[in-house]
Amino acid sequence: METALYHPEYGYYRRRRDPFGKSGDFFTAEQVQPVFGLLVAACIRQLYREMGEPREFTVVELGAGRGEMAEAFREWRYIPVEIDSGGLPNGFVGLVFSNEFFDALPVDVAVREGEAFREQQVACEDGRFRWTTGGPVPAEVERYLRDCFPSPEQGRWYEASLEAPRWMERIARSLEDGYALTIDYGYTRGEAARFPAGTLMGYRRHTAREAVLEEPGERDITAHVNFTALQEAGAARGLRTERFETLARTLLRAGEPDQFAAALNASEPREQLRRRMQLKTLLFGMGETFRALLQRRRR
Repeated sequence: METALYHPEYGYYRRRRDPFGKSGDFFTAEQVQPVFGLLVAACIRQLYREMGEPREFTVVELGAGRGEMAEAFREWRYIPVEIDSGGLPNGFVGLVFSNEFFDALPVDVAVREGEAFREQQVACEDGRFRWTTGGPVPAEVERYLRDCFPSPEQGRWYEASLEAPRWMERIARSLEDGYALTIDYGYTRGEAARFPAGTLMGYRRHTAREAVLEEPGERDITAHVNFTALQEAGAARGLRTERFETLARTLLRAGEPDQFAAALNASEPREQLRRRMQLKTLLFGMGETFRALLQRRRR
């Protein structure tokens, strides 16, 4: 997964093509602009005011991609960070924002057989990649699976995103005072039973496919986020969960003070209609599928 997505020449996110939007392979909430950016900025503004409007307030965005949120965050110092480039500033005050960042982190895959979690590896046969079952998973993966999932089930597939807790550690180490706002799709420990075959999925031309080993470098590969892992990794490093809710609930809270007037304000009737459709998509489409995790770190 790491090679297929991030190889410097052949990786999906490194090719000279735009994977987003109508002509790409998928949409993210960040393409629902300007409404998404305006509402997220309103949410951050509420948190900024609760902190007393510190002058040094900084917004760090993980997985900034095409920089579609830069305009929404213009009133604060803004630092974009990618998975393999750039670093979080040291000892900063503000907020770490991510939208569909954690679901694109590479995962280890395992299957429960007998008394062990066994690695699901990738083999090449007759010029095609296929799954093959290997030996017991490494100790670090074993700990992750036991900590972040219910009791093991025979034949069940699991994904372990070891990079997710490491990113939470980086956030906690860099953030002196402020928040981490994570928007993504996923599940908690208690909800994991809904996915006995795992959650790995490939996307190409707006079509989701379970055959993630086909066309490496030509399609996106994602795995649902284990929010229990994010919450517990954060808590162990001083990031306390403030809210965990649907994205719709977060956006409703952000738009309530002015009844969404700022997000819907446009001089042209056609643009007003476009923004209303964007709001509907965010609240009743993506808003019910995606979750928002807000964590707080204090000095």
